[in-house]
Amino acid sequence: MKQEKWKEIALYGVAVLVAKGGFAGCYPLIPGFFATAYMENLNRTLLLIFSIFGMALFVPVQAMAKYTMVLLLTSVVIKLVEWVNKSCRTYIGAWAAGTGVLLLTMAGELMQIRNRAMIWMGVMEAMFVGAMVIVLAPFLHYFLEGNRQPSRWNREGGITTPEHGEKLHTYAKSFNGLSQIFSRMERFKNNFEPEEMGKMQQEIAGKICMSCNQCAICWQEDTSPMYELFYRLFHSIEKRGGAEEEVHQELSDYCPYSENIIEEAVEIFERAKLNLAWYNRLLENRGIIAEQLNAMAYIMEDCAREYRDISKQEARLLGAVKYRLKERGIVTEEMHLYQRKNGRVSLQITAYSKWGNCIPVKELAKAVCQGLRRDMVPGKYVRSLIGKEETFLTFEEDTMYHALQGVARLTKDHAQVSGDSFSFLELEGGECVMALSDGMGSGINACKESEMVIELIEKFLEAGFQKETAIRMMNSAMVIQGEEGIFSTVDMAAMDLYTGICEFYKIGAAATFIKRGEEVDCISSASLPAGIFHQLEIEKSSRQLQDGDFVIQVTDGVLDYLHVPMPEETLREILETIETNNPTQIAKQVLERILLFTAGKVPDDMTVLVAGIWEK
Repeated sequence: MKQEKWKEIALYGVAVLVAKGGFAGCYPLIPGFFATAYMENLNRTLLLIFSIFGMALFVPVQAMAKYTMVLLLTSVVIKLVEWVNKSCRTYIGAWAAGTGVLLLTMAGELMQIRNRAMIWMGVMEAMFVGAMVIVLAPFLHYFLEGNRQPSRWNREGGITTPEHGEKLHTYAKSFNGLSQIFSRMERFKNNFEPEEMGKMQQEIAGKICMSCNQCAICWQEDTSPMYELFYRLFHSIEKRGGAEEEVHQELSDYCPYSENIIEEAVEIFERAKLNLAWYNRLLENRGIIAEQLNAMAYIMEDCAREYRDISKQEARLLGAVKYRLKERGIVTEEMHLYQRKNGRVSLQITAYSKWGNCIPVKELAKAVCQGLRRDMVPGKYVRSLIGKEETFLTFEEDTMYHALQGVARLTKDHAQVSGDSFSFLELEGGECVMALSDGMGSGINACKESEMVIELIEKFLEAGFQKETAIRMMNSAMVIQGEEGIFSTVDMAAMDLYTGICEFYKIGAAATFIKRGEEVDCISSASLPAGIFHQLEIEKSSRQLQDGDFVIQVTDGVLDYLHVPMPEETLREILETIETNNPTQIAKQVLERILLFTAGKVPDDMTVLVAGIWEK
């Protein structure tokens, strides 16, 4: 028999035994325990039968009649409340039991069923019963539900179990090993090795010299001057693309087929150079693959340690959450509490409405906050209502700050589309990311390139990659694409809404500004754009943001056409004079001031992103 059944049987036994607890003709334990157990998921008919049986054994007939009526009245009130509200709070059950005791005591006094019964004793008994229900209800619920061992689950949106974590560690080691193998293969060649020179020499000799009568004389001995001439010829072609006059003259004096040899050597050498370029390109792609495998290993390691299951350690808190959800008519099938690496908690539950009615998730969030004693909010993709169908829900610890964003942009004169792309992204774990990419040039091609950069970064970040890893993966994809002359800048600001720390990642991007009142801080960069080399240089810095701070990102088109010696200082002065607290208005006013320097013309795509952060 399941443990839950044994617990129910034990409670039926307690319902019989509480009838022995009497004082001065009063038996408050009977209605108090009955009301508490009646609101739990027990067989209510059996509970009533065992309670009456206990009174039949230990309670006088007159008292038994009174308390039987109290139990019936309490059950009717609770059922009516559940029918109307689809739930019954503990205080209502306490009120029903206490009021029933008081009413039956007063009725007994009026009918003089009890000798010298006093109203004040009935009042005290009613208060005792109500208090007993309120105090006993959480403990009884925890006795029935709190000790249940959480099953190991991994449904859609669920967290991986410890076994899955070990597998992820194993997979990560495998990917890391593959990454090292590919990295060891990466040995770029700038010049031809002697063995390759020898093969090219043999190829020329096989095509031209073998038909010559003097072949045996020219190549018979290792000291033959042909070896020296061919060596000098190859180095001359490598440096100049053709034979030097001195080498050409010496070869003509020694060999009657010198013109054919030089022509064949140039052709073979060009073909060898092309093969060398493809070989280095292959090695570069291997390096990219190695970096991607290493990134995959990192994300697996990161996923394996992202969450720590603390359900057992915080069983009492989870019991309190279940109790408060039960009061609202919500049945929880699964409940797990996880702690992130930053110390914040995440609650994941599967629940449904006991009565089939629709219950707002905000109501569940209130119960979760009260039970966990933390400010919790529904997850990003959680539905707003739950009904009779089992629903998976997540609740995240609320952040200390909230952010608002604004954007203003202008397209280059006579251009159809802007080559700038941007994104505002809210990630799990309380991070807000804004990213800006400036495609080289303008028009459709630049737009496609910058859109691809932003889209890749968004996908990698939403998949759980760290910011640097996401940028490197994006760069690898651009290098593999391999279109010449099309590159993009990357400007990313990631704000931790728990701590207010903002991390800046820059790849060939324009300066970023932090506005705090009338003070403006500038963060500049001198790195190359993304997509040029697979070994990417990322300039990273961090700042502590405060309540009311603004982060302003701009593209090169905003700064390059100010026509002043120090454009960053000029834009800093512009930001210092802006007084509004609206991020969109700040962005618009920046562009309006910039157009004063360009006489109203837009010589390049201009984009301004602004994000403001405030305490909740």
